[in-house]
Amino acid sequence: MTDGAEALVELDGVRKEYGDVTAVDGIDFTIRRGEFFSLVGPSGCGKTTTLRMISGFERPTAGTVRLDGADAADIPPNERDTNLVFQHLSLFPHMTVGENVEYGLKKSGVDAATRTEKSKEYLGLVDLDGYYDRKPNELSGGQQQRVALARALVNEPNVLLFDEPLSSLDRKLRKQMQVELRQIHDQVDGSFFYVTHDQEVAMTLSDRMAVLNEGRVEQVGPPEEIYREPASPFVADFIGDTNLVDGTADGDAVRIGGEGGFIVSDGVDASGSVTVSIRPEDIDVVETDWDFAGEVVDRYFQGDQTQYVVEPETDGLTEVTVVMQGQRTPVERGETGHFRVQPGAAVVFPEATE
Repeated sequence: MTDGAEALVELDGVRKEYGDVTAVDGIDFTIRRGEFFSLVGPSGCGKTTTLRMISGFERPTAGTVRLDGADAADIPPNERDTNLVFQHLSLFPHMTVGENVEYGLKKSGVDAATRTEKSKEYLGLVDLDGYYDRKPNELSGGQQQRVALARALVNEPNVLLFDEPLSSLDRKLRKQMQVELRQIHDQVDGSFFYVTHDQEVAMTLSDRMAVLNEGRVEQVGPPEEIYREPASPFVADFIGDTNLVDGTADGDAVRIGGEGGFIVSDGVDASGSVTVSIRPEDIDVVETDWDFAGEVVDRYFQGDQTQYVVEPETDGLTEVTVVMQGQRTPVERGETGHFRVQPGAAVVFPEATE
């Protein structure tokens, strides 16, 4: 997929109200042909409602959903070139794996020989060769997830819609399925639209992603851009971990902690109170030329990294989280460490935190 790929799904000013409650508040984004696009946000922000409007199970109160250039308002769900993979897989327990995969083809009137051929083809795609005659209860959770994916793919939809499909899996299996899902996407022609509250999954899988907050899109872009150049304090705080601190800008630089503090950014086009986002991995433990000192009040060893919770001595700077990569643990709990923010790492927002 390239940046110039044509739009397959377009949401233009889409709004959804349930009585006095606004679930989705005038959102706009585009899913390109062949793209892996994720919609990420906290619980209750409108993600699943958006997915249901794309699939046709909900109608927008206002705005337009277009599928392949056509207004989808009057296209029923069964006539849309989409398919859903749910969090709860809903496999038919009395059917074999093959019959589960073939179900949509059978409903569409495809002959038995073709159904069997395509079912086995897509079971092979999801690494389930030889499982055609088994029952769902004979499979592991990860294998059942693959069956549900094959069932959704076998109809070869333009857009495959995912509603938190990996949330019930354990961490190791979830990571394995992420890799497999991305590999499967790269082997098929359709676009994937993935709804999740899990930022790690969204960043791992997506070509682009949209961050949703209280029914509104805060930012759309590639994962690395959203992580490194968040458009708002909410995005900075929700996508990954960050330290949000207050600072003062003078039109050129931002100072944390008043006269006794330190400068974290130069060339800032802002004045007055600002909010500053500093990622934990962008703060180094140093022996000289430090920005601030502080006591390590908690220390968490996590294998590939160590997380410190630091209470700085600098006025106006509250508790800070620092992450050291690798096996180095230069500061222990209860000790005072010296810390420096990496040049250019801070992201400045004009409005101070409330």
